[in-house]
Amino acid sequence: MPNLKAILTLVRRELVLRDELREQSQGDMQKVTSLSKHAILLIHQKRLEEAEKLVARAGETLSKLWDTSAAHPDIIYTGMFSAALQEYSEANIFLKLLEESRFTTPKEIQVPSTDYVLGLADVIGECRRLVLDALREGNTKKAENCLHTMDEIFIELMGMDEAYTLVPGLRRKCDVARKLIEITRGDVTQEIRRSMLEEHLKKVEKNLKKPRRT
Repeated sequence: MPNLKAILTLVRRELVLRDELREQSQGDMQKVTSLSKHAILLIHQKRLEEAEKLVARAGETLSKLWDTSAAHPDIIYTGMFSAALQEYSEANIFLKLLEESRFTTPKEIQVPSTDYVLGLADVIGECRRLVLDALREGNTKKAENCLHTMDEIFIELMGMDEAYTLVPGLRRKCDVARKLIEITRGDVTQEIRRSMLEEHLKKVEKNLKKPRRT
């Protein structure tokens, strides 16, 4: 039988290996989060091909984490991993909306439903940025379409009554989303009214410049 020294030598070796694995996994989680955040910035800059590449790299790193999770679930399943999955979900959903005008599924991007739902809730904030960009460009139609997407996501999430108890953090995100939608609707409405008034004034000015018949 091995003596205590031999036993503890093996234990120490295992602890060191686990610590190295934990550090490596945390680095990969941070990489997934960072790549996903950068991809979202590129999407807003209309650099979709570059965003696709970053999302793909994030997916490859995520695959390594899933492989590690099979043998070491206690190391992988942490708040940091969940945050990475949410950011990755958000980037994928947002990218697919702009490229194909559809919502990607949890199965397509291989993320748990909980993290997918939380990432989806964050897409509402990205859509608000699209609305503001569209308004600056004077494209009220695009702004209205983006607002419609924000409404759609929010309404569908609110329709998942049981999700509030099954998905921690969803209620808070929906509360934030509600405020964002209210503010955004006000911005869009104000710009539409301004555009209508401007158009009306142009017509009045045009009519005033017409020569009067005698």
